[in-house]
Amino acid sequence: MATEVKDGGLKLRAEDAEDLKVISSGLQDALVAVPDMTLLADQRRFALVLNRFCWEKPANADGSYQRSHCILAVDGVASVGMQGIDRKQTERVLNLLAIETVPRTDGAPGAYVVLVFAGQAAIRLEVDRVLCHLEDVGEPWPTRWKPAHSVE
Repeated sequence: MATEVKDGGLKLRAEDAEDLKVISSGLQDALVAVPDMTLLADQRRFALVLNRFCWEKPANADGSYQRSHCILAVDGVASVGMQGIDRKQTERVLNLLAIETVPRTDGAPGAYVVLVFAGQAAIRLEVDRVLCHLEDVGEPWPTRWKPAHSVE
């Protein structure tokens, strides 16, 4: 896992399933609009622009927290599958819950990187190997809303 704090923002690289768990935890409850994700087929890259809650930063003196825009890029993508996501719903915003790595069971090399969203939506990326980059872009902004999950 390569980690760097760039001007107060995160810059992470994941090269295996364990590294990807770190990126997943940093992106829990990130928001992404359906139009803000795309497959760059010529580069074999799937990219998303997300609005993430800055879990790594403590509350400010006034009790507010921070959010930041970031870019997540997954490299070596051979195919993309979507469940519960209609690309025509351009106003829809998805809430990212986790990113998981699923090994292939057919004996072929590579794995699947699965982005799990609230509402039973998911994106499955077939990859040659795990290689992801996350980088904050722009300035963070304050928010009073801190994501919370019931334990059920």
